[in-house]
Amino acid sequence: MMSDYESVYAQWQAGPETFWEEQAEAIDWMKPADKIFDAEAGVYGRWFAGAECNTCANAVDRHVEAGHGDRLAIIYDSPITGTKSQITYSELLKQVNALACVLSDKGVTKGDRVVLYMPMIPQTAIAMLACARLGAIHSVVFGGFAAKELATRINDAKPKMVIAASCGLEPSRIVEYKPLLDKAIEMADTPPETCVIFQRPQAEASMVEGRDIDWADAVSAAEGRTVEPTAVAATDPLYVLYTSGTTGQPKGVIRDNGGHMVALEWTMKNFYGIDPGDVLFTASDFGWVVGHSYIVYGPLLRGATTIIFEGKPVGTPDPGVFWRIVEEYGVKAIFTAPTAFRAIRQQDPEGEFIKKYDLSSFQTLFLAGERADPETIKWAERQLNVPVIDHWWQTETGWVMCGNPAGLGLLPVKYGSPTKPMPGYDIQILTDEGEPVTEPNVLGNVVVKLPLPPGALPTLWNADQRFRDAYLEEYPGYYKTADAGKIDEDGYLFVMARTDDIINVAGHRLSTGAMEEVLAEHPDVAEAAVIGIADPMKGQVPLGFVVLSNGVDRPESELEKEIVAMVRDRIGAVAAFRQLVCVKRLPKTRSGKILRATMQKIADKEDSPVPATIDDPAILEEVSAVLERRGFLSRPLEAKE
Repeated sequence: MMSDYESVYAQWQAGPETFWEEQAEAIDWMKPADKIFDAEAGVYGRWFAGAECNTCANAVDRHVEAGHGDRLAIIYDSPITGTKSQITYSELLKQVNALACVLSDKGVTKGDRVVLYMPMIPQTAIAMLACARLGAIHSVVFGGFAAKELATRINDAKPKMVIAASCGLEPSRIVEYKPLLDKAIEMADTPPETCVIFQRPQAEASMVEGRDIDWADAVSAAEGRTVEPTAVAATDPLYVLYTSGTTGQPKGVIRDNGGHMVALEWTMKNFYGIDPGDVLFTASDFGWVVGHSYIVYGPLLRGATTIIFEGKPVGTPDPGVFWRIVEEYGVKAIFTAPTAFRAIRQQDPEGEFIKKYDLSSFQTLFLAGERADPETIKWAERQLNVPVIDHWWQTETGWVMCGNPAGLGLLPVKYGSPTKPMPGYDIQILTDEGEPVTEPNVLGNVVVKLPLPPGALPTLWNADQRFRDAYLEEYPGYYKTADAGKIDEDGYLFVMARTDDIINVAGHRLSTGAMEEVLAEHPDVAEAAVIGIADPMKGQVPLGFVVLSNGVDRPESELEKEIVAMVRDRIGAVAAFRQLVCVKRLPKTRSGKILRATMQKIADKEDSPVPATIDDPAILEEVSAVLERRGFLSRPLEAKE
């Protein structure tokens, strides 16, 4: 017998358009599609061509109209401030309407861009929905992003308006946003006409007369007014989300309205197993795609309850904060990055904080955003006694490409693999020359056969040719994921590393991810990273970094011997793994991705600007100091192969 997953995937394979047409029945359309898929439209075709819809109406209005207005839509919990609040679907509709009226009064209409520079507060979700209601295109930029980076995004999006908060909060500091916004607008070639500022009590922003308006005053004046949801084409952009570009110029990933809703609604039920009224706790940030898809749009389209969390997995106040949230709000599933669990594991290796809370509502833990090492997954399984689901996707796709679908019945777990492709994704492995890899377990380039499914990016903002060059050119007929991996004999995908994290050791292509798995198996290691550094004989050799678990105090040389032996035993002498350094922290982006490329540039004494997405620049200085102490910054370098 086929599993539910196998039968659903086979159904999609047999007729992709019929499959997505059926899934689209879960969405309220203002006008049905003329074509489910128009192969002649756009760069590689467009889904639901000719259809009209409104994302805000589907995420909010329809639940109220169906009699579910008293259901909780948003739970806000800020352990940093001690603030908690709850918003029902009816109340959310009122607040979205009021803000939409403010935007409309200031001339924001269908197709206009609005940049949001906001922290993890309910007002950010309300602003996103208000833009969607008017058919305006929102672009969320991390609150606290440097002025230069914000100006770059303002220049690219050319927004009519910026919506910002006065400040954001970190566990140890207040980050004032308004001075950064003012500086960015000074630097921008195309400044916005209006700024709406949400004043937070922790830092009051000064206002620019004639340009800035106070959120609270404007929304209060608009209270009770309504604006009808604007009909937009299914193919019109809902938002633009900027992701780092290799040229330094950010790439504006476009998400459309129609396909996006269909895909997210499908995943909420079939992948995450979330039903209307269930509570989903996605511990991410609005500035990342996960925050768009699974803090705001996915849960609200489903009629579920979403948690907006302003805090950290550790330190606000302790590594038990996630479990307090689960108990307090009856959370069914958590979705976060593996790095969050590595931080919890490092601070609470025996799970003592987990035992303090009633987790009876908790059914599933989902991890994504970076590679989930098997040791972290096994630790979470032991401590939580629930399925731990690693799944793989990208900003560009907007939803899960490969994973273990809780809603369709879980498949057997293979550690190190996010399991199997979801409907919509024909994932293949190609050689560097673009030839199909037909043998199982052979490392190559992970690609997706075109067309991409509903919800995936149709192109980049005002940059069709850049989209082709970056994603479609190298392997004609395929979308290049820029990940390296393999598919085993059972069809399980193993994503081993970004293609630039494959190192060449004396002609052997080796995955740093595979080595990291071995390092993470050591009982004293909480977190690990491996990079390739230049070597005059072998071209590149691996260098390992480890963060030790709390309470571990051992000589670095002793640990190095043990881990070198483990890598030699698991991967072989070909890996040439002989060097290890201990660090207190690993440098990461704000989404939890380890900055391996930046670490490699430091180790190889190459000039490297500090990435705009870095969480704490001081950690790079710590890493540099450790490398200098160990002599890595004084070695002779040769060109890499």
